Amino acid sequence: MSTYLVTGGAGFIGSAIARALVARGEKVRIFDDFSSGKRQNLADIAGEVEVIEGSILDDRALGRAIEQVSVVFHEAAIPSVPKSMAEPVENHEANATGTLKVLQAAKRAGVQRLVYAASSAAYGSDPTLPKVETMLTAPISPYGGSKLAGEIYCQVYAAAYGLPTVCLRYFNVFGPRQDPQSEYAAVIPKFITRALSGGTPVIFGDGTQSRDFCYIDNVVEANLKAASAPGAAGRVYNIACGVATTLDEVVKVIGDILGRRIEAKHDPERPGDIKHSVADISAARAELGYTAAVSFAEGMRRTVDWYRK
Repeated sequence: MSTYLVTGGAGFIGSAIARALVARGEKVRIFDDFSSGKRQNLADIAGEVEVIEGSILDDRALGRAIEQVSVVFHEAAIPSVPKSMAEPVENHEANATGTLKVLQAAKRAGVQRLVYAASSAAYGSDPTLPKVETMLTAPISPYGGSKLAGEIYCQVYAAAYGLPTVCLRYFNVFGPRQDPQSEYAAVIPKFITRALSGGTPVIFGDGTQSRDFCYIDNVVEANLKAASAPGAAGRVYNIACGVATTLDEVVKVIGDILGRRIEAKHDPERPGDIKHSVADISAARAELGYTAAVSFAEGMRRTVDWYRK
């Protein structure tokens, strides 16, 4: 029976991939240093997965985690633009050097495929919309640069060493279990938990900035399909819904779900933040069979329900 390894498997996205694999009856191993991942994210599948605690920067621990693995879902990263602006070297080590180490370990172990969590931050502030995979990349944060470096290494390992890699450029992923507490937390869990506690959501900027928000189940679907899609090795795909939503609209949708009007507070824009982002997802649809089945509105309903409970 094949073993699937999820690096960063105790994180928001990694644990969702692990849960889907367990539901499918697969043998799952999680490798996480628990610097941002949480054991409670694995509570419902704790007895059904193997957990190895360690860092992707630790060659010995990584080598142990990747033994006899057929497919790697590489989700481990420091996933924060603001944190990367404050700590660019640490960000590079985790996201770029860490990915290189995972690729080298995967090559040594004879892994059949590696699916990499790339990022839409690779596109930077190029105003051209929608974002298409063939566009020039122009990251404007150390986070975007480090994730793009990992992506380039994935393509190098596919071309130079024959390691089948697939890069998925996630846009703005949201859903249950996303941590709202961190100073660098994503906007949707922050907005929802603020609204539920009667507080005021804070928008950095005028609220007209837009994102292609993608519900977690869509990202899981993309990963599972990328793990086996013929002809996908060495390729890069946008993973999103193909719809732009402004931050003001996000606040309004939360208010509509909760049945009351919510006013946001506006603070100055943050350095490294991109103004507008929306994806062209036609390549993922055509080559991975990706459907993005859960809409933004439905994803928001499910997410608000989860945080309410």
